[in-house]
Amino acid sequence: MMSVDVETRIGRRFARLQEEGRAGLVTFTTAGDPDYDTALAILKGLPGAGADLIELGMPFSDPMADGPAIQLSSGRALAAGHTMIRTLDMVRTFREDDDDTPIILMGYFNPIYVYGVEKFLADAKKAGVDGFIIVDLPPEEEDEFCRPALAAGLNFIYLTAPTTDDARLPRVMENASGFVYYVSITGITGTASASAVDIAKSYQRLKRHTGLPVAVGFGIRTPEQAADVATIADAAVVGSALIAIIADNLDDAGAPTPGLVEDLLTAVGALSQGVRNARNEAAQ
Repeated sequence: MMSVDVETRIGRRFARLQEEGRAGLVTFTTAGDPDYDTALAILKGLPGAGADLIELGMPFSDPMADGPAIQLSSGRALAAGHTMIRTLDMVRTFREDDDDTPIILMGYFNPIYVYGVEKFLADAKKAGVDGFIIVDLPPEEEDEFCRPALAAGLNFIYLTAPTTDDARLPRVMENASGFVYYVSITGITGTASASAVDIAKSYQRLKRHTGLPVAVGFGIRTPEQAADVATIADAAVVGSALIAIIADNLDDAGAPTPGLVEDLLTAVGALSQGVRNARNEAAQ
């Protein structure tokens, strides 16, 4: 088994979840969607609603691995003037009140490259970021960002998929840290769901290659689906379903309606309860 030991809030949170005997809930929202103030209010409210770890999307003009919902969320954020500097400002402001909840920045390498890798890593760490999921950087490109991130004391989380076979997994896991993100379907975000049987088989296969926690995402939309994953894996990741709530709570001009933040955090609470109940029921 191979992985890199980089100590961040991510490892501490998964250790706590293991002590509690349950899986975690990982939420994804896009920084700056639909505007800075609303996105910040969502970010600040996520831990209290039940999010154990937070993935914060870095808006990008060409999010090729994402489905329509997340593509549109990036577009809304960019149209509202969001930038990478403002993403880091969001994290910095969040850390004024919360020094425990892990934050993972998720997205594409281009905005980081434009920012400058060394400066970005320094600024991200200072802001309170714990790790990264960069969907368009495979292990063969790890010198671009993975290795520098690890050297800076930050986690680099690799994606795996149903098509990542046993011959490929050792290379993927070689410099993985924090946790492993299992993309449970082949395709883009928010378009389908995998069966619990298939997820269980894939989870066991991944655990033969790594001692890191495995979080399962793509296609998880309801508390019931999150509960099913929580009986199998170390965490359930929900993104597109939350982005859809934002889209459904915009007026004709694209401005947030008064109930947006409350509706999203209520949904997170229900997802969290599903995750918590699932592991408790499995233990009975």
